[in-house]
Amino acid sequence: MNIHHNTLVLVADGKKFLLLRNTGDFKAPVLVCEESGEQENPSARDQGSSPPGRAFGSGAARSAVEQADFHRQAKQVFAGFIAERLGKLEQGGDFEELVVVAPARTLAELRAHCDQQVSARIVAEIDKDLTRHPVDEIAAILLKAD
Repeated sequence: MNIHHNTLVLVADGKKFLLLRNTGDFKAPVLVCEESGEQENPSARDQGSSPPGRAFGSGAARSAVEQADFHRQAKQVFAGFIAERLGKLEQGGDFEELVVVAPARTLAELRAHCDQQVSARIVAEIDKDLTRHPVDEIAAILLKAD
């Protein structure tokens, strides 16, 4: 994959993000980290405080109520935060092109939260989790991606 000079690259998962900028050229990207963030998001079982409740129907029968997935909800909120940040950068004219690298679920959440102006600037979406890789490795992996 070729990344134009000055393209913004978002590398994210459900709890961590990196905003990288290509300061190199088209065929030899040099990614520089401009911003990063992370949120605490323990597993769902560690976030629930009590077991799910029971609901009473019209008769004497009761049925279980599904417990809220706080872990999933936190990922959705985090995707909203990232989308909002991208919106502010786009409004400020900070990027012309955006490459988004994230696992499939995070890509879907970001799509749902990004406004039209940000979505119009996305030139590639890559279904990979690269948040734990060093920045120079991310550039090498993106070069090989198609």
